[in-house]
Amino acid sequence: MRIARQNYVVYLIWMFLAGEMLVSLWLTQWSVAFVAAFTLGLSLLPALFAERFGVRLPMTFAALVVVFLFATLFLGEIGDFYERFWWWDVLLHSGSAIGLGLIGFVLVFMLFQGDRFAAPPLALAVLSFCIAVSMGALWEIFEYSMDQIFGLNMQKSGLEDTMWDLIVNTIGASIGAIAGYNYLRGRGFAGLARMIDQFVQTNKKFFRKNK
Repeated sequence: MRIARQNYVVYLIWMFLAGEMLVSLWLTQWSVAFVAAFTLGLSLLPALFAERFGVRLPMTFAALVVVFLFATLFLGEIGDFYERFWWWDVLLHSGSAIGLGLIGFVLVFMLFQGDRFAAPPLALAVLSFCIAVSMGALWEIFEYSMDQIFGLNMQKSGLEDTMWDLIVNTIGASIGAIAGYNYLRGRGFAGLARMIDQFVQTNKKFFRKNK
């Protein structure tokens, strides 16, 4: 999906972040400007990645990624939503963990070129679970690095917050893996299997053996 072909929500977030960055620079609010610029840069990566490797991201999926980054980095840190709403961190980590589970499954399934018979569905689900948990762990390392280098407070209560995040990530990864398993079995799972099928159908060149 090209940068010029995004959901209107994505454009609004990009415009807001760019404007906030410029205003903050003008007012010499360096920390706000940095977080806005960093969030904007990260939110551009999915579109740039898709364009570089010829992957077509469904517009809904791309929008969810941008909304998650905006809610986590900008609203969470600058808007102080983590402190104002106790459920904010749980909500974001739950949603992102399920998303990572779906991404993990798609990556594994892509490696097999969509061949449903190359490996048992359970094996593919377990591999996707492992990838999703690994990506969740890398995110925790990212939060720790941001806190240590730039003085942010993404980890909140430190070890306890990290452990709960890892627990939530594991649960979400399990849900994503189960959705992938059900997809291979031709069954639905709360609409998540449909999202996998949507990605597969829009990127058939990576799933040549899909039947």
